[in-house]
Amino acid sequence: MGLFTQRGNKKIIGMVHVKALPGTPNYSGQTEAIYQLALSEAKLFEALKFDAIIIENMHDVPYLNRNVGPEVTATMAVIATKICDSIQIPCGIQILAGANKEALAVAHSANLNFIRAEGFVYSHVADEGLMDGHAGELLRYRKSIGADHVEIFTDVQKKHSSHAITNDLSISDHIKAAEFFLSDGIIITGSSTGETANIEDVKKAKEVSTKPVLIGSGVSDKNINEYWEYADGFIVGSSLKEENHWANPIDRKKAQLFIKEVMRLRK
Repeated sequence: MGLFTQRGNKKIIGMVHVKALPGTPNYSGQTEAIYQLALSEAKLFEALKFDAIIIENMHDVPYLNRNVGPEVTATMAVIATKICDSIQIPCGIQILAGANKEALAVAHSANLNFIRAEGFVYSHVADEGLMDGHAGELLRYRKSIGADHVEIFTDVQKKHSSHAITNDLSISDHIKAAEFFLSDGIIITGSSTGETANIEDVKKAKEVSTKPVLIGSGVSDKNINEYWEYADGFIVGSSLKEENHWANPIDRKKAQLFIKEVMRLRK
């Protein structure tokens, strides 16, 4: 069963920003500590009644363009397995940057529920360079490994990117293309991590999309009420951290306040 069983069944998804992995510039050499921190954050989200989590190799800066080493994929698979074996809520994964096939392989092997994919349709210029759409390749790979049950939620006009190449296309055009290419859900973001999504973009997505619409950046207890009517899912990370910065530890009190506001809106 998919993460969204019906429109209006809103989901709150917590981000587990995994510490820098082997082979990346900021790797600490303490792999077991990385496992334990990721697991503890996943358990915290579950305890606070989040609906799902996503694990992501956010600390692996600078990212490679659609290319991560086998050491990263393998370590993410171990982390995903440890988390999936320890919590009951749905789990997803994103592997940066644009390593969607690797994310899909990990999701399939670790029995995860979904992946977050960038560069699904159209080309854009990312921090890492030019990234072309690869929906056709990704979905053929999903079919070839028997992973049709793993949903693929896709960013459109993704953050940390220039979209000058497609400036003659509206966000509606991007959404329609993603749906035509069999996206399982549409993700709308701000311009960068932690930045709020344009409310008009979210409204337009809700209007034109037949798939679940998720907000993928900038959601907090202070603004979720503005988006509540127009989105089906909310991916939350930076606003739950100390000093609202993605690289910092989760602030339990902030996470509790966020969920308290969600409960108020659900009533």
